[in-house]
Amino acid sequence: MPCYEALPDGGDGAAVGAVVVIQEAFGVNPHIEDVTRRFADAGYHAAAPHLFHRTGSPSFGYEDFSLVMEHMGALTDDGMLSDVRTALDHLAGAGWPAAKTGVVGFCMGGRASFLVAGNVSIGAGVGFYGGGIVTGRNERMGSLLDLVPTLKAPWLGLFGDEDQSIPVEDVERLRKELAEHAPVDTEVVRYPGAEHGFHCDARPSYSPAAAADAWRRTLDWLHRHLAVDGGPTGGRRE
Repeated sequence: MPCYEALPDGGDGAAVGAVVVIQEAFGVNPHIEDVTRRFADAGYHAAAPHLFHRTGSPSFGYEDFSLVMEHMGALTDDGMLSDVRTALDHLAGAGWPAAKTGVVGFCMGGRASFLVAGNVSIGAGVGFYGGGIVTGRNERMGSLLDLVPTLKAPWLGLFGDEDQSIPVEDVERLRKELAEHAPVDTEVVRYPGAEHGFHCDARPSYSPAAAADAWRRTLDWLHRHLAVDGGPTGGRRE
């Protein structure tokens, strides 16, 4: 399984923690690589595994969603969980224990971040516009609400109110279920006017204000729950 990595300048000796970046439905494309480098700039050893490795590890632009369907069809929850565990093992081999490692996912990866938080004891999870958590997408990727009472990692969910694939009603149900039943720290944030993909500056739905606030919240969440010291390093190496 290929894995795109970026480290702060100075390598792991200069890092404050580790992050697994979980791709969108469009693969580990230039945007996901850029996000991985941003985490390195913020002081993390960041790794983005290619979840499409079973079908050749392709990546795509945002013009034609039909191109991703074949590769999405090869994914299962068990497979994604196995792939993220492998990335976590890789980071553990670099010296990063689970308590100092977070997962951050986008789109399809946003849902996967919740899946991981429900199954693996890591430091923290963050999901950007992860659809299918409340209302499952298909038989292979069903609802994940049954994971709420046994969540193993603090989880932050970031959603846009104008996301046509994730109803606000689902977001509010998730907030309620987490508030009432989650055994760990959780938070759900909604952005009025923001669409699906609001963090991606390569998509027409990009919202600079929502993206900036969500990124700040993500770094704050990781800093708090991974108990890291220090701040951004100001550089990275790939």
